[in-house]
Amino acid sequence: MKVCVGLSGGVDSSVAALLLKRQGYDVFAMFMQNWHDTEGTLHGDCEWEEDRFVAEMVARKIGIPFYFVDLSKQYRQRVVDYMFDEYAKGRTPNPDVLCNREIKFDAFMKAAERLGADMVATGHYCRKETLDGPDGPVYRILEGVDPNKDQSYFLCQLSQEQLSKALFPIGELTKPEVRKLAAEADLPSADKKDSQGICFVGKVDLPVFLQQKLKSVEGDVVEVYDAFYKDNPQYIFIRDTVSSLLSDPAAEPQLVTEYISEDKAAPAGGDARNAYSPAAIAALDDSTLLRLSMPLRYDSIRFETETYRSGKHHIKKTRFKDNPFGKIVGRHEGAQFYTIGQRKGLNIGGHKESIFVIGTDIERNIIYVGEGHRHKGLSRLCLRVAPDEIHWIREDLRMQAGEMRRYRVRIRYRQPLQDATVIMRENGLFILFDAPQRGITPGQFAVWYAQDGEMLGSGVI
Repeated sequence: MKVCVGLSGGVDSSVAALLLKRQGYDVFAMFMQNWHDTEGTLHGDCEWEEDRFVAEMVARKIGIPFYFVDLSKQYRQRVVDYMFDEYAKGRTPNPDVLCNREIKFDAFMKAAERLGADMVATGHYCRKETLDGPDGPVYRILEGVDPNKDQSYFLCQLSQEQLSKALFPIGELTKPEVRKLAAEADLPSADKKDSQGICFVGKVDLPVFLQQKLKSVEGDVVEVYDAFYKDNPQYIFIRDTVSSLLSDPAAEPQLVTEYISEDKAAPAGGDARNAYSPAAIAALDDSTLLRLSMPLRYDSIRFETETYRSGKHHIKKTRFKDNPFGKIVGRHEGAQFYTIGQRKGLNIGGHKESIFVIGTDIERNIIYVGEGHRHKGLSRLCLRVAPDEIHWIREDLRMQAGEMRRYRVRIRYRQPLQDATVIMRENGLFILFDAPQRGITPGQFAVWYAQDGEMLGSGVI
């Protein structure tokens, strides 16, 4: 069998090629160039040139043919233009997921097939298994065995057809084992650092990168106070609806995350969770479920001005009246450059705890922020995936309208899997988490897994 390895110049794809060669496959390597521009990149140079050089040396060391393909046109059209469009709408896309679906396992795969490849292999940390189905083989994709490097999330949009031609040789290995194999084989990439940033673009100053197409316009940063939530109709609706779903009517609904960050443990006692009644969830009508999934809006917070006289000469000045629900605390360069849960780049001082973005208003060019990890606006329990955004890797396990299942879900790469009830309705797929989730971000992918670690499907939040 002839296998094309997508050789990036990194240690993971290098070891993938090495293992396939040792296993007796007819292997060749192909390096893809997907990006030419340097605007917005932090290094200001074309990192791909060095990567190609290393990849070519790796191929020579292993003893396999090396090819080069330029897919920059396809990458711009199918990944980067999508990024710009999503940010312009106030959503936060995941270009790495799109790169795998549109480039590595489509454009690149087709280029490999033209060179005679039967299969394409990558250096992803995930596993693939094949089952015998009633209509032919069924392909499963599972988490990698290394919990610190599992990359199945990035493959959440692949189809059965794409998986039928995919190989993941290092999915059964940990990162230290991969490094060890590379060192023992004296591969030139053995000590190369892992790539970071946007797939094939590298580390970027995101606002500068996006300003290639999105205009920078100054706007207000509004801090939202806790008092806003006391009388907010949507927050009250969420609280009361969640209360009605609890198995214990006397229990308090948990609406706010307890953890500090995803790589730090929750406080003593564990993360706050809700114990739901499945019958109560099933009884929710579509409109109630839809409203439960909607994020809070802050456009009701308005600021009136007043005039006053200041100083020795009583100079007439204007200021904003105090508002119990919030305060203008700064300026930003464009609401489309910020994402829910972001805390870096806000440049707002005078607070004991970190400041997080809790909402953006693209039309009015306002970003809303809150202080502290436990700010009410930072947590949500329910999200929706629109019907046309639902993707099933396992088509044979597709849910039908009215069905409910218990799955484990993540809403971002490397997030620990979260227990949730997945509900299919005519107006979309809804995910109701046991524990409140911080920073649920429109445009990102929610990915659901079976209890054994098999990734079953995904959808855009």
